[in-house]
Amino acid sequence: MASGKKIEKQILQQRNRELAILNKIARSLNGEIDLRQTLEATLQQVAELLNLETGWIWIVNEDTGETELAAAQNLPPALTENPDWMNGDCYCLGTYFSGNLEGAANVNFITCSRLKNLLSGTDGLLFHASIPLYAQEKKLGVMNVASRDWRELSTEDLQLLYTIGDLLGIAIERARLSAANVNLAIIEERNRLAREIHDTLAQGLAGIVLRLEAADALAEQHEKQEKLQGVIQQALQQTRFNLEEARRSVLDLRAAPLSGKTLAEALENLLTESAVNGDFTARFRHNGEPKNLSSRIDNGVFRIAQEALNNIRSHARPKRVEMTLFYGEKMIRLIIRDDGAGFDIDKRKSDRFGLVGMNERARLLGGTLDIRSCPGQGVDITLEVPL
Repeated sequence: MASGKKIEKQILQQRNRELAILNKIARSLNGEIDLRQTLEATLQQVAELLNLETGWIWIVNEDTGETELAAAQNLPPALTENPDWMNGDCYCLGTYFSGNLEGAANVNFITCSRLKNLLSGTDGLLFHASIPLYAQEKKLGVMNVASRDWRELSTEDLQLLYTIGDLLGIAIERARLSAANVNLAIIEERNRLAREIHDTLAQGLAGIVLRLEAADALAEQHEKQEKLQGVIQQALQQTRFNLEEARRSVLDLRAAPLSGKTLAEALENLLTESAVNGDFTARFRHNGEPKNLSSRIDNGVFRIAQEALNNIRSHARPKRVEMTLFYGEKMIRLIIRDDGAGFDIDKRKSDRFGLVGMNERARLLGGTLDIRSCPGQGVDITLEVPL
């Protein structure tokens, strides 16, 4: 009876240990760190979990369809000293692409075709277990684990490895989706800059050309010098304004949005600087419990606020601007209000004043942007972003 309880206690302790390591792996995979580092850390945890020594992970390149070595731990000398031997096809990868490695026999003992014909440098490794990595039906790669003192893995061990494989598959797919989202954000940023150049610099330069042409016509007609100088002064004034716009656009591109500040601190500084340049009074408030947000949300919210304040400074001529940042349980809300000129929402041009760019940024964050205004009654802008 006592021996039975002892065995049950040992089993319970083993399961608790397995769950603790699984939890550690899950937390590591869920963190915002480099995927390669995450995979290497996972291999280390798997080795600790099953008392294995060596492991490596293959990932399928989405563009070429070829497999690449994404992470490795304690490779035997023959493979460490000859990294080219880890390139190309092998028995386990061939089995993976032709089948699915679901059979326990397949997973337990697969002869490593990279090691079986070597006389030395294998550290006694000839067999490994191969764990397929999937995202639903999509093939992502294979994780191989091995040990010199090879033992047949139990059904429980195999199930645990499959669980870890599922976690790895989710992490790999999430990393790829995140990279795709970054590329999309870059494209959207280029589009926004193109629209901004069109709305400010291009139209401003067109205005300068018209004024200079008018000055040239006046000169040909021998008009009075005062009238000619007035047209030239207008052209110079618009040239200076467009030069300032060009400098601002370049600085926006080069600047790190938050520069180590919290979102609230960065927004308050932004509002203060805009108030000085725009000659209006400003008030900043933030409510709710501040949260550690992803850099994607921080930067996106900051850029939307930056665009809104640029529009206010350029077009609204307000006396007062208020900005409020609210941290909710499941979302953040940014409200910007001014008492400036306002505009007719129904008659606004959809490609003007950065409004399209602000809406696109909000959409990329999965949020909503609500803009309300009437001529002579200022503008209310409300951004909501889910966490």
